[in-house]
Amino acid sequence: MLIGAIADDFTGASDIANTLSKGIAPEGGLRTAQYCGVPSKSANSGIQAGVIALKSRTSPVDEAVSESLAALQWLQSQGCSQIIFKYCSTFDSTPAGNIGPVAEALALALDETNVIVCPAFPGAGRTVYQGHLFVHDTLLSESGMQHHPLTPMTDPDIRRWLQNQTTWRVSHLSLAQQRTGRFTPSDVSADTQATERSFLVADAISDNDLIALGTASEGAKLLTGGSGIAMGLPRNFFKNGAPEPAKSASSPNMGDGAILAGSCSGATRQQIEAHSKNHPVFGIDAPSVLDGSLDSEALIQFFKRHRKDAPLVFSSGTPEAVAQIQNDYGSTRVAEALEQLFAETARKLVDAGFTRIVVAGGETSGAVAKAVCHHGSEEAMRIGIEIDPGVPILHLETSLPICLALKSGNFGARDFFKKALDMMKVAA
Repeated sequence: MLIGAIADDFTGASDIANTLSKGIAPEGGLRTAQYCGVPSKSANSGIQAGVIALKSRTSPVDEAVSESLAALQWLQSQGCSQIIFKYCSTFDSTPAGNIGPVAEALALALDETNVIVCPAFPGAGRTVYQGHLFVHDTLLSESGMQHHPLTPMTDPDIRRWLQNQTTWRVSHLSLAQQRTGRFTPSDVSADTQATERSFLVADAISDNDLIALGTASEGAKLLTGGSGIAMGLPRNFFKNGAPEPAKSASSPNMGDGAILAGSCSGATRQQIEAHSKNHPVFGIDAPSVLDGSLDSEALIQFFKRHRKDAPLVFSSGTPEAVAQIQNDYGSTRVAEALEQLFAETARKLVDAGFTRIVVAGGETSGAVAKAVCHHGSEEAMRIGIEIDPGVPILHLETSLPICLALKSGNFGARDFFKKALDMMKVAA
């Protein structure tokens, strides 16, 4: 392996795996595999980039750090000389972490003193300017992310938000500095010393900005950011004589399809609404899950009744409705119950012959992917064609080949769900 990525959730893992496998013209990308947690065995030969999907975004800080360091150790054992810590392009975190503590731990383990921080993903409307994160033309704190049930983002200034999470200095790498060439990781501003431990919040408003950051980061042992930070990295290795990469994996899957949506984002709710106009949908009532009157068997029966019609089950709700349920029952209890329900349902879907599964939401995707991977005793997923920006088809090679699409809540066009199932069916 050349590059290793440690992602704090499963949708983010598939996002950066997609970026690494695509690369940029004319060189293209790297042969990439995504792993469900830290693998228990060595990677298959020929894999040039390995992405480890963790479920650490909202776990206790100590647990997130420990899992991330275990992932680092495995990636280093496979030969990786460059590591990316991948988090959401909306910098999902709390004032306590987990981005800062994990980034610190990885940097110390790799003996890095100046580390890039850049969540930008212009293709999905996420840009960083003057250290502030925008979602399209709106500040992060006004984009709807301020209502996130687990990681409400109430401050768009990434420098200030990150400084809450770290003892390191947080500096700013402006577009002006980048465009005058003063943006190498070890020397980015007049007031930053190479020996001072610093996080460098880098502006980026276009793909070209991210590609330039990648080019400047040749030789850096650690970068952190959204998937866009990886755009310009593969070509650095081609310059050093890396073998030609293979094209993204893709193969048709004619089995039945199912959709599981756990995200409460505005984009996912709009996608559910659009899907419901022509396809069967089933809304999960959280209190019924908590009192045991609604279980995975009921959801499986719904899927079986409509297995040819792109059926969708969702637990999504408005910010107000979600807040009320969390207030009544406790956010942790609600989240754990829904994740367990989705995981059990995913296992039963595979048993029932469903081989195309689309998932919306980071926490939901983590629960489903772990259940499906472990159910089939398989850890690695091949990266297939891209459905919408940041969302590829993932191929899981079990006795019954399975396709997954793990969608971050705010990603995808309005018709994403049906389009994803259709692309899994006809891809060649």
